[in-house]
Amino acid sequence: MLRTTALTMFLALAPAAAFAHMCPGLMEEIDAALPTADITDDQRAEVTELREEGAELHEAGDHDGSVAALNEAREILGL
Repeated sequence: MLRTTALTMFLALAPAAAFAHMCPGLMEEIDAALPTADITDDQRAEVTELREEGAELHEAGDHDGSVAALNEAREILGL
């Protein structure tokens, strides 16, 4: 019974852990692409804002929100 409960808890938390580990990689990808990106100043400001929002959400534990913000920034960068 204890093993079943432990397995259920692990499987329930696994997706959240996966998103938690995605956030830093997405931020690194944005940081690497931003300096040489061929985008407007307004787009650059929006990407920077979305990247900061993603980092804040990640730190707060909202990994779904973080990934959404970071993916929006990646889309603007064409990644």
